[in-house]
Amino acid sequence: MKKETIISLIITLVVGLVTFYIFLPPINLHSLGFLTYLLFLLIVFTICNSLGSIVSRRKFKDIMFATKYLVIGCIIIFAYIFIGNIVCSPIFMSKSYSERITINQDNDFVTDVKEVDFNKLPLLDKDSTEKLGDRVMGRMPEMVSQYYVSDYYTQINYDGKIVRVTPLEYNGFFKWIKNKSKGIVGYITVNSVDGSSELVELKSGIKYSNSAYFSKYLKRHLRFNYPTFIFGDENFELDNDGNPYWIVPVIKYTAVGLKRDVKGVVIVNPINGNTKYYSVGEVPSWVDHVYDADLIIEQADDWGMYQKGFLNTIFSQTGVVMTTDGYNYLVQDDDVYLYTGITSVSSDESNIGFILTNMRTKETNFYQVPGAEEYSAMASAEGQVQQMKYTSTFPLLINLNNRPTYLVSLKDNAGLVKMYGFVDVEDYQKVVVTDASLGIEKAKENYLNNMPSTSTGKEENKVITIENITSVVIDFSLFTIGSKFFGKKFLLYSILSTITFSSTYKIWEKIGFLVPSFTNNMLIASILAGIGVGVGVGLVVRGGGASGGDDVIALLGNKLLKLKVNHVYLATDAIVLLMSLVYLDIKQVFFSIIAVTISGKIISIIYKDDEDNKDNIEEIDDEIIYE
Repeated sequence: MKKETIISLIITLVVGLVTFYIFLPPINLHSLGFLTYLLFLLIVFTICNSLGSIVSRRKFKDIMFATKYLVIGCIIIFAYIFIGNIVCSPIFMSKSYSERITINQDNDFVTDVKEVDFNKLPLLDKDSTEKLGDRVMGRMPEMVSQYYVSDYYTQINYDGKIVRVTPLEYNGFFKWIKNKSKGIVGYITVNSVDGSSELVELKSGIKYSNSAYFSKYLKRHLRFNYPTFIFGDENFELDNDGNPYWIVPVIKYTAVGLKRDVKGVVIVNPINGNTKYYSVGEVPSWVDHVYDADLIIEQADDWGMYQKGFLNTIFSQTGVVMTTDGYNYLVQDDDVYLYTGITSVSSDESNIGFILTNMRTKETNFYQVPGAEEYSAMASAEGQVQQMKYTSTFPLLINLNNRPTYLVSLKDNAGLVKMYGFVDVEDYQKVVVTDASLGIEKAKENYLNNMPSTSTGKEENKVITIENITSVVIDFSLFTIGSKFFGKKFLLYSILSTITFSSTYKIWEKIGFLVPSFTNNMLIASILAGIGVGVGVGLVVRGGGASGGDDVIALLGNKLLKLKVNHVYLATDAIVLLMSLVYLDIKQVFFSIIAVTISGKIISIIYKDDEDNKDNIEEIDDEIIYE
């Protein structure tokens, strides 16, 4: 083995150990993080070996020695991800996707869901809870400089009360240095019913947390104890004696990042660092959160989509249902349950029922209760006091007089609860709101005594239909204008492109990601999006068509005004993005600008640069002939 190869291996090993300590990837082939880590090490080895060969004045084949292993490694890794994720996708494994969660359907709402007890009903949402927690810290100025309140606020059933609990965190590296010997002094609890809050001080402080450093950093402590485990997001909970613990789900995947599920939890004592692994069937009863809400929603959607196979989700869509956009928590029989509505894929702002899922056991029941979709109910409650501009919390589903009813809180701009609203599930036009200062019982009484008459919600459905038609009309009009300048073939290709895009988009939307999602890394996502859109649209316009109305505008700007295609795209997209600031934050707009800039440039290259190159080649040929 050559000297530079040995040195390169040593450097790669050192870099690998340092990066492992910093980024903590699981040593698991089902983890994208681990595969990325392997690819990174291959790149480091290749660079070091190539530089060493150059310094040693080796032959070209020696310099390229490591490069071939990099290429082979990349091919193996990407083939493993792509082929594995294709084979394990819902296209071929729809049945197993639908069976990830068992949903019991033979249930009765009145029998299973107890009549509401307002003394055990979480009236405060997480946002309101956070404000109350901050007030607790505000009363303790000596602690504010050293610690801050974490945003966990895990909803649990503790000592017969519904509370949200969250730890304090070190307020930076130097505050950790100062306080690491005694640890974090305690945690905050907020009663979700009456809003009472307190700081619970611990005799021995919390040493292991995500605001600690080095070996006391929670994720590093977990990785070194369980190097092969893939961990989910941890929860902060209390046992029956009020002792704090970290509850960390252990995730299992099929292929790379597909068919996510929980196989167990690691319970960490944050004071002394002791850990213990429990499989899902062995978790102590005081633990309330084994499964996270996003996982339950994902599995419930797969159950609703793929019960009758993958092709059914695309064509006939017989019996295809999905969860509504949002969820809330209920507490029953000392357990925390997730609530979310179930609607058909051809949603008309109504639910066909809802599910309740035990967050510790994943036991799930479906209740067939046709009625209003949650956001329709929220809008109906807000509409009762629209002059106040209050915003509604996501509804709590309750059993009120043996009838499913939504309960919402209406908050002002400061996040303070000002009113309670009761909305009938089966008819969201039956709504009564009451000043919160009068109490929840008075709000209940007003609702039962003063429900207004019903009306249909057909007007809103018409708006949606008109919006969809408008989009089609605008695109087709621009295609027609484009055909006047580029010919009838342009119109045919554009229509074909649009239909093909819509069909394939729908298919991939059903399948989901075949490669890992980059939603947690917006920079990479925006770059890849720009490249994908640029190549796709570029090929369409190069072939003589358009994929949408904005393509026509860009092509006309290029033809009539001699503007570069990417400049027109950037101008039109900039206008759209500026208008989007009404409902998007500046961060989303920033990454969108990156995506559209890249896509516009690629489209311009594919559409025009080859013609420029052709002209250049012809000029060169003429010069050669002339010589």
